[in-house]
Amino acid sequence: MQLNDAVIQIKNLRLRTYIGFNPEELEKQQDVIVNADIHYPAAQAADSDNVEKALDYKVMTKEIIKHTEQGSFKLLERLTADILSIVMLDEKVTYAQVRVDKPHALRFADSVSLTLSAHR
Repeated sequence: MQLNDAVIQIKNLRLRTYIGFNPEELEKQQDVIVNADIHYPAAQAADSDNVEKALDYKVMTKEIIKHTEQGSFKLLERLTADILSIVMLDEKVTYAQVRVDKPHALRFADSVSLTLSAHR
């Protein structure tokens, strides 16, 4: 049996960061919600049940948390691109899509989000 790439989904990772360029946004952290779909070939991990063959999404998520919560960003584009770069650092990743939501960014909307993807 030939397995397709596995898809790891990180869903609704709720973080706080400085995001925006208006004066009040520069002084107070805001909520952001990170979602990521991460594709990688998991056949060796599935066949061997060997942790070394699997993608370590826990380490990846810790790096996303650290970068987001310790950073300051003017644009969703920058934060999303940075998170996507962190995900793509692992050579096992063949494709990733990252979406960052900024809740309550617009008065009558639940959130504003930006999505970026990359592949190798």
